This record gives sequence, structure tokens and C-alpha cells, in this order.
Amino acid sequence: MTPAKFWDGVAEKYAKMAIRNPEQYHLSLERTRSYLRNEDRVLELGCGTGSTALLLAPSVALYTGSDVSPKMIEIAKDKLAEADQSNLDFIVADADSDALGTAYDAVMAYNLLHLVDNLPTTLRHIHQITREGGLLITKTPCLGSKKWLFAPLLWVMQLFGKAPDVLLIKSAYLEQSITDAGYEIIEAADYGSRYVVARKT
Repeated sequence: MTPAKFWDGVAEKYAKMAIRNPEQYHLSLERTRSYLRNEDRVLELGCGTGSTALLLAPSVALYTGSDVSPKMIEIAKDKLAEADQSNLDFIVADADSDALGTAYDAVMAYNLLHLVDNLPTTLRHIHQITREGGLLITKTPCLGSKKWLFAPLLWVMQLFGKAPDVLLIKSAYLEQSITDAGYEIIEAADYGSRYVVARKT
């Protein structure tokens, strides 16, 4: 099953899910807002149904949310129509797509990097579409230290089409991969998942 097909299949249910840890979620959003400027052009990869995009878009000049799932983007656009946020748009594209454009002041990936096919390749592509001195802001579940627990569970769920492919990585590997892609890490913290802010060098 392709990622687009999987996420299309769960989009309606996903849209209705409550945030698991609201306090940590909003803390990470506040940290992100502290790095954003009114004149920034921002891209969010794996935006899902657009909830985070709608909260962050008022802080910048232009905000684009992208997702591999057409159904997720359809729901995001419905939310946008109700919100009337004029500087925000949504597009269907995966994280490695040339359709994303270039020269973003910040590229964000919340709960995405553990779902990509090849983390170093995706990070290099993000580096290419970020302007010099621009930011990568990510929040990533790092389950590698409990691989013995999660790997069998994921295998069973994937067997029945209940889970996507997941990279079971450790935070040290995530941060080293970000550094190797050409970034300098300027903040790293745990807000439910590993939160990293890095500047393109």
C-alpha cells in the first residue's frame, strides 16, 4: 500500500482525533512561533488536515502546507475555507517532490521524518529548498530505543493495513542526520517527541 493510499484511508478518522498531549503540542508551537518572522515564507511538510498550519500561518507572510494524501489536503482546504486565512494554501506533494518550490525561510516537518522512505535523502532535499540561513523545524517520534517493543507491534498492524511504514530511530541518529544534511542544530528538546530547530549552513 502506498503512503498516499494509507493516509487517504485514515484521513476522516485522523481529522477527528484529539491531540494526544495538548500541553506539549502547544509548547512546541510557541517555540516555533519564536523563530518565525512576519515576512517569512514557510513550508510545512506532511501537514495532514491542516490544524497546525492554521495556527502558525498568522505568524508569517506566506505559508504552504503539503501532504502526500489528497484526502488530507481536501479536509485541510475545507478548514481553510471556513477560517478565511488568506496567506495560507495547501498542495498535494510528498516531501521529496520538486513541486514544493524553493527558497523557503523555514521548512517544518511535524510527525513526518519517521515516516519517510529515506531520511538522509529527504533531509538533503529539504536543505535544497531552504534559503541560506533558513530554518528546519521538526518534531519527530524517536522510538529506536524501544525497537524491541514497537517493531513486532508495527509488523502486525502493517500486516492488516493499520499502520504505515515507520523508521524506528533514536534522537541521536535524527540529529546527526540533520547535521549531515548541512544544518547546525540550535535547539533540541523533548515535547512528547524530539523537537529540533536547525539552521542551514
